[in-house]
Amino acid sequence: MHAADVMTPNPATVRPDTKLAAAVTLFIENRVSGLPVLDEAGRLVGILTEGDLLRRAETGTERRPHWYETLFSQPRLAGEYVRTHAQTVADIMTRDVVSVTAGTRLIDAVRLMEERHVRRLPVLDRPGGTLLGIISRADLVRALARVLETPPAPLAGDEAIRTHILNEIKAQPWAPSLRDIAITVKDGTVTLSGVILHDEQRKALNVLVATVPGVKTIHDELAWFEPTTGGLIPG
Repeated sequence: MHAADVMTPNPATVRPDTKLAAAVTLFIENRVSGLPVLDEAGRLVGILTEGDLLRRAETGTERRPHWYETLFSQPRLAGEYVRTHAQTVADIMTRDVVSVTAGTRLIDAVRLMEERHVRRLPVLDRPGGTLLGIISRADLVRALARVLETPPAPLAGDEAIRTHILNEIKAQPWAPSLRDIAITVKDGTVTLSGVILHDEQRKALNVLVATVPGVKTIHDELAWFEPTTGGLIPG
């Protein structure tokens, strides 16, 4: 999947000189948590988010400075005053905007959201180009819902299911060695047996098997090796 596959196209936008009251109305009317800010040429110059509106003088939520901050932190306090009292978007918007292009892989977009601690990403047609849409966490949830609504077709036959499971286990860095476990499949029922090193491996193996198309039930006969005593703890 790519950014263009999950983004909300043509999002509501504001200008730097948009009055804050008008921007707040857009938040409510469009049920969004972020508004891209475009200049007169249509270039992305910032983003206004709900977080920028958390502390406002109008609601009495601005931060009250300690007495010592009035002596040593005047520049920061002045900046906070601007953010809590300003009436136009330009004064409180986030200017360091992280964006992606329509062709950005979804996995890379999610990584950016995690690394930069942002909840949404504007989507451009090219770096520094025209705004096409926006990806929010809600868009990711909607994309997941679409995938879950159309499960893949079951694999044909027990041997195909077993081969798929073995290949998936080989690809996982957390998985036990295939020398230590046995996997049998009969009529879509998978039996897991053998020895694992910790209970998290048991949970992960059960989840892995449950995601394989065609698996009907799982019989867990795995035993957990307890390194302190050297004993085996059955599932």
